[in-house]
Amino acid sequence: MNMHRECSACGHDDLTVTGLSQHLAKSHDPRCQALYSQSRSQTNNEAEFAMDGADEFEGDYHGIYNEDELEWPAEQATDSDLDEATDNDLDDDFLFEPEWEAPLLPHAEQDHSLLDDTPAFEHDKLEDVQWNARQDVEERAQGQHGFVVEPYPDPCTGQRILHDSVDHAANAAYMAHLTDDENIYYPFTSKIEWEVARWAKLRGSSLTVFLDLLSIDGVKYLFVCFTSIQLTANSTRLSLYGDPDFARYLTFTPEHHYADEDQTVCLFHDMNTGKWWWNTQKKLDQQCPGGTIIPIIISTDKTQVTLFCNKTAYPIYLTIGNIPKDIRRKPSLGSHILLAYLPTTQLEHITNKASCCRSIANLYHACLSRVLTPLQHAGLEGVNMRSSDGALRCCHPLFASFVGDYPEQLLATGIKFGECPKCDVDADNMGSNTVPLHLQKLSEVLDALAALDQGNLTFVHACAAVGIKPVIHPFWENLPFANIFQAVTPDVLHQLYQGLVKHLLGWLSAACGAAEIDARCRRLPPNHHIRLFSKGITTLSRVSGTEHAQMCRFLLGIIIDIRLPNNLNTGCLLRAVRGLLDFLYLAQYLCHSSETLQSLDEALDIFHANKLIFIDLGIRNNFNLPKLHAARHYPLMIALFGTTDNYNMEYTERLHIDLTKDAYRAMNHKDEFAQMTCWLERREKILCHQKYVSWRLADGHQSNPYHPRPPDMTFSREQVMTKHPSAKAVSLQKLVEDYGATHFRKALACYIAQQSRGNHSAPLRGQALDWRSVDACDHGEARVTLDCVHAKPQRRLGSRLVAHQSNTALVRLGADTHDLQGLRVGQIQVIFSLPPKSIPLFFPPMVRVPTHLAYVEWFTPFSPAPDRNSGLFKLSRSLCGGDRVTSIVSVADIERSVHLIPRFGVTAPRDWTSDTVLEDCDTFWFNPYIDRHTFSKFR
Repeated sequence: MNMHRECSACGHDDLTVTGLSQHLAKSHDPRCQALYSQSRSQTNNEAEFAMDGADEFEGDYHGIYNEDELEWPAEQATDSDLDEATDNDLDDDFLFEPEWEAPLLPHAEQDHSLLDDTPAFEHDKLEDVQWNARQDVEERAQGQHGFVVEPYPDPCTGQRILHDSVDHAANAAYMAHLTDDENIYYPFTSKIEWEVARWAKLRGSSLTVFLDLLSIDGVKYLFVCFTSIQLTANSTRLSLYGDPDFARYLTFTPEHHYADEDQTVCLFHDMNTGKWWWNTQKKLDQQCPGGTIIPIIISTDKTQVTLFCNKTAYPIYLTIGNIPKDIRRKPSLGSHILLAYLPTTQLEHITNKASCCRSIANLYHACLSRVLTPLQHAGLEGVNMRSSDGALRCCHPLFASFVGDYPEQLLATGIKFGECPKCDVDADNMGSNTVPLHLQKLSEVLDALAALDQGNLTFVHACAAVGIKPVIHPFWENLPFANIFQAVTPDVLHQLYQGLVKHLLGWLSAACGAAEIDARCRRLPPNHHIRLFSKGITTLSRVSGTEHAQMCRFLLGIIIDIRLPNNLNTGCLLRAVRGLLDFLYLAQYLCHSSETLQSLDEALDIFHANKLIFIDLGIRNNFNLPKLHAARHYPLMIALFGTTDNYNMEYTERLHIDLTKDAYRAMNHKDEFAQMTCWLERREKILCHQKYVSWRLADGHQSNPYHPRPPDMTFSREQVMTKHPSAKAVSLQKLVEDYGATHFRKALACYIAQQSRGNHSAPLRGQALDWRSVDACDHGEARVTLDCVHAKPQRRLGSRLVAHQSNTALVRLGADTHDLQGLRVGQIQVIFSLPPKSIPLFFPPMVRVPTHLAYVEWFTPFSPAPDRNSGLFKLSRSLCGGDRVTSIVSVADIERSVHLIPRFGVTAPRDWTSDTVLEDCDTFWFNPYIDRHTFSKFR
């Protein structure tokens, strides 16, 4: 059907799209000629809207279509059919259930650090990567700011075997397949065609998609005739190893890192600092000296792609350990690739349940074995591979780790349900913390698998003797240097947050009462790091891992002083919860030392030493939980493969959206997997071509220079005030009435007296304060707000009067004081600056007055030791003669925000609210669990 258009220049109507272009080309009207000349300049003087070069290519710029691919159903699935809920897994991983929150607390933000929604094509340079590793071994191995590196003893390991010219670099090799060196956008005829093509393939259906199209320069002046384009077949996918974006960051050799010069405290962070790479390199050198190991990390996880009909997909993702974990943890940077979709059939035609389960397991291993077969020869013999800088190395891709939840781990290892997929501990002893751990003996398992040639009955008995299911030729059977029982890595998302924390919440609800726990959650004071659950936490359904993480930030503090059934002592309960939370936070350190690994074991020991309280309460009969037992393997796995963010499923879960759900929604749902792979292939071609175009535009034919990874990358924190004050010319009386700064006049007089002589008053300007991350090595993203302190006046919202908001913060008592006794908690009632004209009236010229000041109401100093059971510090208001002790301090002395949990007593007073609880309560518990930095400093 031809859609008629009107010429915007002369007003002539009843023109088709093609007729309009011809009209502009042939018209003698000066207005039409001007519009035609403008459109020609936008396309770099290409032919007059014709399809030049159409005969050179087959298909269109999306690729080659078959006729049946263009037959779409009459009704397509829209965003309303598959909305945001389908973008989050329906298996309790990242499904956020909408929940009402108090509109009075705009600062109470969710923590979205586990979910990165930035489209991949918006990240053109890896200089935007946030380097935050090696920052936290309790702030780098007890405060030390450097580390000692012991390189691998063989200098030939990881070295180039041939120093090629830049013509062999990835982008230069890509350009060699193109026939037009002058046109940067070739095989597209112009920039505008390339921009429209990229928009068409990378932008889905949304409210802003058409606006994005119109934002392309020249698109609103030009009706583009889509030239048939087929990108070169060699550009289908650049391997991760040869990706130009990763060249300067790749690691090729194992290393030992130490926190001290004597090399007694080992450090573990990236994968090349773990023992697995070092030990495997030694084994490889015995057969192929000088080889470069490419650690292969495989992740599988079934996910639903529809809200109805239970339609599922089973993707396999791959990444390599040579890419630093700080890149791999951001899915939008493209450090993972989709290998294949596994079958999701349930084999319902097999009526025997046991036979059906075995057939599904065998099908899984057969498919995965087919996918990983190339690793058998390449891993053992090696294959010459080029990184994107043109360097040629003899690489050995070796299967290193398997990332998956508990069902996936059982399926991969062949272990029976209820048992450990790594060690030989009996299912009845999983709740013990003293039974020795021994990994499954791979040699015995391989011998049992080899018994298949001796008959089915012998094979089944042999497998049962070593504790595995009779799996026929598992995918890892012939992979060189592979040990599947060692390769199964910890899973923080499912084992800890969706496992132990989920269990713990249920136990506490049963022990303390759901109503009382919810009442305390509703009355917590606000903080930048704390999400306020206005309806409580016990009634939530389908709680995500992110929400479980948010609950852990206040869970211990709300159960202190709570009454247990039969008046049981709460000491054991507090110590058990404390041990589990400490383990959870320690397990997620971005850098571990041999000392922190010992602390990890000690935290788990505290839980096991006090877990009987749940049996005394009648909540549990035993603790034979596979996910609890898995926690005992964390120290060993961290020492082998680096910290848990090297293999955390929180990051690969996000890939389901980009590589599965989006692909499914773009299809007509007929023979969907073939269409999905075709759609993804075309998308990858566009992304690949985009990298080439960016390289041509930025470097002008020069290859990307190879720079070794910086040896030390840290974050600093920058204190930032709001750009504009929230209030100006605030009188002292208004500070008392609206901000609650009762003793402001006296505090200001004392501050002025300390600095100079005299006592004056002047109108002030209110401010707010936050901290933002600053990357010392210039690899940071746009500065991210890490922390924030608010001081807001009371205000009227409709007919309701909203109380003033004043956050609590940690303040340095001295300029160079950072130890616990040199810090004190204060409530920041007002953040202000003095008018410049009044400063000469207050202070003599030689006194340097800080630009921003804060009015603080103090809490008592930290006690020498925390509470014996909870490990928390108890604080109360500092009083002098019944009045609160206040001061004026420099904003520069405010260290960070802190969260205080009210001491509710046996029952939380029902007249307390989140807005007023800091004023209503007298005694508080200092909460160290609000973020990783506070935890490492105060635990």
